[in-house]
Order: sequence, then C-alpha cells, then structure tokens
Amino acid sequence: MSDNFSLKLKEAVEITRSLGYECEDISPREFYDYMTGETVSGDRIILEGVLRNEFLMVHEVVEISELKKKGISIDSMTTVNCHLEDTYEAYLIAFEYEIKHALKKADLAYVKLRLADVREWLDDENLPKKLMLKLKSIIEKLPKINGFENLR
Repeated sequence: MSDNFSLKLKEAVEITRSLGYECEDISPREFYDYMTGETVSGDRIILEGVLRNEFLMVHEVVEISELKKKGISIDSMTTVNCHLEDTYEAYLIAFEYEIKHALKKADLAYVKLRLADVREWLDDENLPKKLMLKLKSIIEKLPKINGFENLR
C-alpha cells in the first residue's frame, strides 16, 4: 500500500480523535480490505473517492472502529458476515462524526448534501426500529439547514 494511503488513514484517525472519538487501531490492510470487500447490497465503494474526501474518511474510520469495538473482524467479508444491526449502528455513529467534522469546518454545503441521503434512510425497511429513533435523534441535533427542517 502506498505511503499516501497510509497517510490519509493516519490523518483521518487523528481527526476522529480531535472530535473526541476514541478510535481503535486500524491497519491500512484492514481499511483497504473493508473498503474494497463484498457488500450485502452488491454496491461498490470507489476507494479513491473516499480517500479524497476527509469527511468520508472520518466516516469510514469510525465505522470500522465501531465494528472492531464489538469484536468484529475487519476484512473483505466483514459487511456480509456481520449482523445487520451492528452494521447499521456503526454506520449511524460514523455518520454523526462525519457531520460533526463537516460542521466544525463550517461546510454546510456538504452537510446539506449528506442530509439528502437521510431521506432515503428514513424509508429503509431494513433499518432496525431502535436505530430509527437514533437516526431521528441525530437529525434533531443538527442545526436548522434550509430545506431540511421537515426531516425533524
């Protein structure tokens, strides 16, 4: 793996810690395998796009860290072998930190872009009910942003 790849990972870990998040150690191999591995939906992540976006890097680092905190092994099969509830829970926690970082950098355009995705999540029939409440709580904590008040 390239030095740039390792540097981007290290920077994202440092950002999560600056946001008050206690991040697990994540190796470049774990990050790469997780990002390029199999998914339940069959979707593919474009690793280069994530590496160029520090908000998405924060998201992925927190997501992986949350799974590791649950004792889940990180590799190319993690998302297909993991309980759906664990995956969703890690994803929502990661989303919180991703948005926290974007707000800290005052990038409201990015926050607004990501909030557009929330509408789809609210309709996701696979989202466990208890996590629906968590998602709504995350939305409630966000500052009022034009066009998204109706998500509250």
